[in-house]
Amino acid sequence: MLGGDLKPCSMDPLTGFTRSGSCEGHEADRGCHAVCAQVTAKFLEFSRQMGNDLSTPRPEYAFPGLKEGDRWCVCAARWEEARAAGKAPLVVLESTHESALEHVKLSDLRKHALDVAG
Repeated sequence: MLGGDLKPCSMDPLTGFTRSGSCEGHEADRGCHAVCAQVTAKFLEFSRQMGNDLSTPRPEYAFPGLKEGDRWCVCAARWEEARAAGKAPLVVLESTHESALEHVKLSDLRKHALDVAG
């Protein structure tokens, strides 16, 4: 996203489409889980209301369930929906893959960045 190497988003909980810890782009990932977000209770509730419960553990998918403060590779389109609704979590730009730019504007990501000033 920022021109350097993609940094890991989270190893605990282990995130990423391939559970590598990184939000790397992957052609099989139709959801574009490219935005490294530090989730908030507000975002988790928004996502649940939109049909994707990220708080409940799903061991069959090796998914631990998220809590406020966890970092997770979220769908770029869902992050954009949350932004439009005023519920977007902060993002880690150096851990967000450039493929997210197919769904969100860099200027919007920068406004929500943990690691780069607006």
